[in-house]
Amino acid sequence: MRKKIPLHTKIIAGLVLGLIFGLVVIKTSIPNSFTLDYIKPIGTIFINALKMIAVPLVMASLIVGVSNLGDISKLSRIGGKTIGTYLVTTVLAITIGLVLVNLFQPGKSLPVETRESLLALYEGDAGSKAGVAAALQNQSPLQPVVDIVPQNFFLATTDNGAMLQVVFFAIIVGIALLQIPKAKGSPVIAFFDGFNDVIIQIVNYIMMIAPYGVFALMASLIVEIAGDNPDSALQLLMALLKYSLVVLGGLFVMVFLVYPLILIAFTRVKYLDFFKAIRPAQLLAFSTSSSSATLPVTMKQVEEELGVSEEVSSFVLPLGATINMDGTSLYQGVAAVFIAQALGMDLTWTQQLMIVLTATLASIGSAGVPGAGLIMLIIVLESINVPAAGIALIIAPDRILDMFRTVVNVTGDAVVTTVVASTEGELPDGLIRKSNPFTADESVQEES
Repeated sequence: MRKKIPLHTKIIAGLVLGLIFGLVVIKTSIPNSFTLDYIKPIGTIFINALKMIAVPLVMASLIVGVSNLGDISKLSRIGGKTIGTYLVTTVLAITIGLVLVNLFQPGKSLPVETRESLLALYEGDAGSKAGVAAALQNQSPLQPVVDIVPQNFFLATTDNGAMLQVVFFAIIVGIALLQIPKAKGSPVIAFFDGFNDVIIQIVNYIMMIAPYGVFALMASLIVEIAGDNPDSALQLLMALLKYSLVVLGGLFVMVFLVYPLILIAFTRVKYLDFFKAIRPAQLLAFSTSSSSATLPVTMKQVEEELGVSEEVSSFVLPLGATINMDGTSLYQGVAAVFIAQALGMDLTWTQQLMIVLTATLASIGSAGVPGAGLIMLIIVLESINVPAAGIALIIAPDRILDMFRTVVNVTGDAVVTTVVASTEGELPDGLIRKSNPFTADESVQEES
């Protein structure tokens, strides 16, 4: 019998082939327009398909997850564990980023001419981001709380950026279902439970085109970065290599040190088993730069490969995709200090503590879509009196770094979900205690 190729292998092949194709295009006479007009749309369709199901998945899974908890006290207990753990991992991520950026000081090695060319090249992008951030800065301190409650729920469901409003509504509906007579609540719960299964099946259909979507995304990304002058693009990226390495170093510390330690401390899950289980979600996060778009696959892998109950995953993961951004928070801490260093500004420890506080709060409201971190970064910069235009210095490598920090965001969500499930006794003993990380089955369940 012919062996089926695992989904993660197909996605890796798509990544590699897309990278190679993009490099071939920029080094040969093949016009960039071919890739952007005929290849990129495939990737766009793939991302749009994932975004299409993000809102219904969050709504259905949260309603079912909350209503299946059985009572308000269990909701309070699991909710407290979830939010508390998310806050701890976020603060840890920012602290690690600040330690590394102060240790290596990448901003002080940036050449003046490179700084000026980047500021000139991306001045327009910086201005547009600054305008959005300025509107956020001028609003009431309690406006984020006000924004959680939708004026029109149906309007909120049409905007992936309003995911927190959908989360709020779904949790309220779930709580209400716990408190009305069971005979009346059961049909509603059964409807959303069935609807959730339908969405998961649609995920299986979408994942059939995942390797092709990832190929298209990678190929178009390389072409867009290079533009008409690949040598110039390479020089700019090389000038910011040290900054990028500091960000990547912090992200790798989170993935390969902090998260395994958390798993060891609170669960019996072998870290190799864990990473093998969530590989498809990590690879998808890398290619889409969207934790919200990756959410359906994250839920599928955590439930099917790690054995986390649907009750826990359907509550913890949608909440994490909305408020838990460890990778984004770490990046904001590094980027803020890097920009200050590049502009010749020395930050006090008080200002850096302000970065921790502001970046933590900003991560809660940061949408799980590509580029949202830049807008939140401006708010962090304003809090420490660093010119917001300084984001022009880090726009060049931001798209690539966004891919890596989204992997950390998704991995952090999965870690916290596993921890909460373990503390609730929701993980099957067979998977946790008997599995051997060196002999575990390499295959990852993929599309049916």
